[in-house]
Amino acid sequence: MVIDRKEIARAKVEKIKNGFSAFAETQEVIFLVKKELEKQGIPVLIDETEKGCWFIPQENK
Repeated sequence: MVIDRKEIARAKVEKIKNGFSAFAETQEVIFLVKKELEKQGIPVLIDETEKGCWFIPQENK
């Protein structure tokens, strides 16, 4: 089975856009999520841990 990391990242960004937190474990997915969030101008709080990265949506101000 092939895992499409870009699709995983897109799904996490959609989850964040809907107001939910998302967690990514691999550096590749973390990079792709950060890149897409920046591209779309979506404000998030990023909490990086040794196990992965939490993306917590923030309100636009």
